[in-house]
Amino acid sequence: MAKKLLNILVAGDPVLRKVAEPVTRIDKKLHRLLKDMADTMYASDGVGLAAPQIGVSKRIVVIDVGEGLFELINPVIVKKEGEVVSAEGCLSVPDYEGEVQRAGYVECEFTDRNGQRMLLQAHDLLSICIQHELDHLDGVLFIDKAQSLSPKAKEKPTDVVK
Repeated sequence: MAKKLLNILVAGDPVLRKVAEPVTRIDKKLHRLLKDMADTMYASDGVGLAAPQIGVSKRIVVIDVGEGLFELINPVIVKKEGEVVSAEGCLSVPDYEGEVQRAGYVECEFTDRNGQRMLLQAHDLLSICIQHELDHLDGVLFIDKAQSLSPKAKEKPTDVVK
C-alpha cells in the first residue's frame, strides 16, 4: 500500500478548537486513515498525531515514542498520578515549544483497530504524549497549558542528529 501523507493543520484553523466526535464504526476506511496518520506522523518526525490535526474531527490518535505504534480509537484517560513538567512541541504549532505540567502516569482506555477495548498504562514520555494528543480531541493545544513559551530553535543542517 502506497504512503499517503496528510496535510497537518496549524494553530488558527478552527478544526483544532472543536471537540472531536466519537468513532462509531471501525471499517477499512478507518484502517486506511490510521495508516495514513501514522505515515504522516513518521514523515513529520512527530511522536503523536490526533485526527483533528489532519482535519478529521474524530476521536482518533496515533502515537509512537519509540515503543512501537499505538492506535487509539475513542481514548479516555481513566487514571492519573503524579506530576511532571516537561518541554513540549506540536506539529500544529511548529514554531514554538513550551513547558507543560502533566501527570507522570496515566491509564488510558481505548478501542483498537480490531474493535477490542484495551487499557494502556503509561509513564514518562508516553504518558505525556497521550495527554497531549487527547487534549487535541477536546480542542486544546499545548500552548493553552504551557507555563512558558519560546520560539523553537532553528537547527542548522550540521546540528541534526537522528
